Amino acid sequence: MMRIGIGYDVHPLVEGRPLMLGGVLIPHTKGLKGHSDADALLHAISDALLGALALGDLGKHFPDSDPKYRGIASLKLLEAVYEKVRERGFSVVNVDSIVIAEEPRLAPHLAEMAKNVAGALHLSIDCVSVKATREEGLGFTGRKEGIAAKAVALVEKKR
Repeated sequence: MMRIGIGYDVHPLVEGRPLMLGGVLIPHTKGLKGHSDADALLHAISDALLGALALGDLGKHFPDSDPKYRGIASLKLLEAVYEKVRERGFSVVNVDSIVIAEEPRLAPHLAEMAKNVAGALHLSIDCVSVKATREEGLGFTGRKEGIAAKAVALVEKKR
């Protein structure tokens, strides 16, 4: 049995925060606002995995009302989601994701992001796709007000 999930996340860009995407600290003048490290890419991937198993979203499992998750690294959250997938007898087959950001340029960091995701999900690097795109000045991401990410994940029931 195979199941597919989709994930989407968005956070506003603000002064005084580091910019974390895919578990990589990206040099930039602003970072993403959020209760955790606000890594929109890892949140989207986590939601895709949870969705594939009809387990709700990241906020259901790691609520921002719980102080123990304040500032937590989203790689730790993704690893915890991976354990939920395993506990239910599934394995992750592959992940495809995209970050939508006008700036900074993310191309130099995509391979490291994919490596981090692959590590957290115990996948071969060729089973993880991390891409980036710009919206050419359109919408909130195009106006540099925030960064969004989308992801699709395929999981398979272990035999």
